[in-house]
Amino acid sequence: MRRPSVPDGERYYVIGDIHGRCDLLDQLIEAIERDDAASGAADSTVILLGDLIDRGPESARVVETARKWGKRRRVHCIAGNHEEMFLESFTDREMLRHFLKHGGRETVLSYGIKRRRYNELTMKELQVELNELVPKKHRKFLERMENIVVAGDYVFVHAGINPKRAIDDQKQSDLRWIRERFLKHDEPFSHVIVHGHTIFEEIEHTDYRIGIDTGAFRTGNLTALVLEGDTRRVIQARDVNGDMTTVHSEFSW
Repeated sequence: MRRPSVPDGERYYVIGDIHGRCDLLDQLIEAIERDDAASGAADSTVILLGDLIDRGPESARVVETARKWGKRRRVHCIAGNHEEMFLESFTDREMLRHFLKHGGRETVLSYGIKRRRYNELTMKELQVELNELVPKKHRKFLERMENIVVAGDYVFVHAGINPKRAIDDQKQSDLRWIRERFLKHDEPFSHVIVHGHTIFEEIEHTDYRIGIDTGAFRTGNLTALVLEGDTRRVIQARDVNGDMTTVHSEFSW
C-alpha cells in the first residue's frame, strides 16, 4: 500500500498546541533549525496547529516568537479555538468571561498586568485594559491566522474535520472546535488529517489521522511531526522537572 506523502522536495515541521509554553517552543525552534540545516536541501515549511495561547505562563511571548519566526522562514499559523475566543474577547464581554475561565487569565497576565490589579478590575474595566495591553501587531497576527493547510496527501487543521464534508467544504467552527464526531470516525478521509486540540499522552495515530497535541502546558512535552516524501519522524522538546531536553525519534507506522 502506498504511503501518504508530501510533495517531492518539500519538508514540513508541524507543531502541536503550545499553550503559553514559550520555553518549550524556544527549545523546539532551535532543534528544528538544526535539523533543517542538517537534513539536506529542501523547501521547508513550519506549521503551527493553533492554541498558541492560554493556560501556560507565556502566551504573549509565544505570539511574539511565532510572529518573528515567520519573518525568518515560511511559517503557517493555524487558528485554534483559543485564538478565536481571545479575539472575540476584545469586543464581547460574555466571551471574555468564558475566555478567562478556559486559560485566558494566564494570557491576560502574560501581557504585563499585575495580578493584584487583575483581581480588582470589573469585567468591563478588564476589557478596556485588554484593548490597551495587547499590541496591535499581535492582534493583526492572530487575525491573519489560517484555518487549513493542504500539502500532498496531508491536511493540517487545529481540531479536525467534519467527516461528512469534503475538505474544501469545511466550516470554520468544525476546524477549530470539533472533537468526538471526528475522533470516532473510523473510515478513510481523502487525506491524512494532522491535528491538535485533543491532548494525548503520546502521538495518537490511525491510518487516517495524526493527533500531535501532547499537552505541553500539562506534561511539559511539545511535539513536532516532521514530514518529508513518504517519511515521518518526530522532534519533541521536553521539560522534566526543569531539565530541558530534545528528543528525536522515528515515527512508528
